[in-house]
Amino acid sequence: MESWKKNLYTLWAAQLLAMIGMNLVIPFLPFYVRYLGVSNEEDLAMWSGLVFAGTFMSSFIATPIWGSLSDRFSKKTMVVRAIFGLGVAQILVGLSQNVYQLFFFRLVQGVISGFIPAVLALVSSSSPKEKIGYSLGFLQSATAGGTVLGPFVGGLLADFVGYREIFFIVSALCFMSGIFIIKFVQETPQPAPNGKPPSVIDNYKFVFSNNQLRLIAITIVIGQASALMIESIFALFVEHVEFDTQYVASLTGIVVAISGLFMFIATPWWGKRNDTLGCKKTITLALAGTGLCYALHVFAYNIVVLMLLRACIGFVRGGILHTLFSLTNLHTPSDRHGGLMGIASSMAVLGNMLGPLTGGLIAAKLGITAVFAFNSTMLLITAAVVYKYLTDIRFTTPSVEVQNPAPA
Repeated sequence: MESWKKNLYTLWAAQLLAMIGMNLVIPFLPFYVRYLGVSNEEDLAMWSGLVFAGTFMSSFIATPIWGSLSDRFSKKTMVVRAIFGLGVAQILVGLSQNVYQLFFFRLVQGVISGFIPAVLALVSSSSPKEKIGYSLGFLQSATAGGTVLGPFVGGLLADFVGYREIFFIVSALCFMSGIFIIKFVQETPQPAPNGKPPSVIDNYKFVFSNNQLRLIAITIVIGQASALMIESIFALFVEHVEFDTQYVASLTGIVVAISGLFMFIATPWWGKRNDTLGCKKTITLALAGTGLCYALHVFAYNIVVLMLLRACIGFVRGGILHTLFSLTNLHTPSDRHGGLMGIASSMAVLGNMLGPLTGGLIAAKLGITAVFAFNSTMLLITAAVVYKYLTDIRFTTPSVEVQNPAPA
């Protein structure tokens, strides 16, 4: 087998294990906060948001630094560092004795994060140029698979194994992934590029001085914030809908997995709509549809209705993030492609950070259903602004889809 294929398949397996592990904790994180002694409902909602967002806070700052170091040193070294760092962080989180320690260790997890960007960089550098699109697309299926399987398995394990033990299982998955990478991945040193590329500051100036890129960047933040605003308190919403709380963690995992499954199914469909309808119509429909589905959540009166709504959410959300990254690609000059796609990724992390904070604060002050109302209004307004001001550009060349579902 060619070395680049061996690298790709090994990293795909490692990323699948890591993403299953990272998503195992999503269904029960608010319950772990309660387990650590936060019993007041307002405090529980607030701390659930803070703990969920903590990783994004620190990773937003740390990830560009690790990316710079991967160019100076070895990309494989950065991948191994990131995955073993995640494993150590999960042990620390599992050993937390109170919510303050939990929040701190989640910050630590973000500081030593960067697994997904590091893997993408390693695959890009080790694959033949004519195979990079295929390689990155294949790698993304591992993230999607982990997003679907992780919450489902995590919810079941939380009810039958215990909260702390889950983090130790996640740590073991990370270490296993790291061993696979050390043993099977080979890295060929890449020659340094000719000329000096634009700096990070230059690229930020370029994005925010361009009306189209600025609008796309803001929409990426809103799109990601809208998803994470709900996820941080979603377990509490399931508990509100389903009065029998004996297996609420399992139910939460199943419901979250349903939306992930339908997103996985819908993404290729939306990709074809980008070709036929254009990205402007696709992103407008996806944003408006997501906003409408979130509004309907306030009428969910039992778990079956909630499952149906989550299926709809997964389908319409499948058209948001990859379309926004494709739009970024279409508006990006060839000499700035890497830098501007990196900024787009950082905007997604910013949305991941702001979403749980906003959702937790709104839930603490106004109640959980108010989060859905606020989210719906924000998305519908964004859809109207995008429809009015975004230029309709059609695809003339294939573009690479990039997703950033979770900090890792």
